[in-house]
Amino acid sequence: MDLAVKRFYISLVFPVLFVIVIWLIFILDQSLELELHFNGLFPRKLSGLKGIAFFPLIHGSLKHLIANTFPLLVLGTGIFYFYRGLAVRVFLISYFVTGIAMWIFARPSYHIGASGLIYSLAGFLFLSGVLRRHIGLMAVSLIIVFQYGSLVWGIFPLEEQVSWEGHLLGLVVGSGLAIMYRKLGPQRISLPWEREGYEEEDDDDIPWDDFEIEGKRKI
Repeated sequence: MDLAVKRFYISLVFPVLFVIVIWLIFILDQSLELELHFNGLFPRKLSGLKGIAFFPLIHGSLKHLIANTFPLLVLGTGIFYFYRGLAVRVFLISYFVTGIAMWIFARPSYHIGASGLIYSLAGFLFLSGVLRRHIGLMAVSLIIVFQYGSLVWGIFPLEEQVSWEGHLLGLVVGSGLAIMYRKLGPQRISLPWEREGYEEEDDDDIPWDDFEIEGKRKI
């Protein structure tokens, strides 16, 4: 199997497992009438603290769940494919820090759903590519903009039933992680003419066939 294809399948594992879990929870909630939304996050109440762990797993309707499923798969796979060494940290910090921030700042209501996590992953993927100035990762940033650019409207209080605070805080958390980890993970490799002491005459000595488009030496 091609290495890139194998890496892609491996990157799918965690996001797929997470999506399976939230679907199973939803099916159990609906079929057994468990009313799990009462285990969601309720800001500034001690009883609502448990929601920090549970709120991304609980969804109020099939439409809500479906709307979150595809972005979780796409963005989650992107994190694990392009940032293998950081993926687990980014996912877990996005999950829990977004929840903590919501518990502190969000309005007093039950907050459920994985959309805060989605906004954090999208913010991380977009800003990471821009900060690293890495051709491949900047292409990912553009894809995020084109595919999920409409997410920006979710950070404004336009709909009463939508947790816009979770969206906004998730985006802030993801962007903060992109800044914090900007020197870890894949980095842009400078081209020869960008390096200190470069002179045009040096071009004749550069083994151009050994370089890929991003300037990374082939192995």
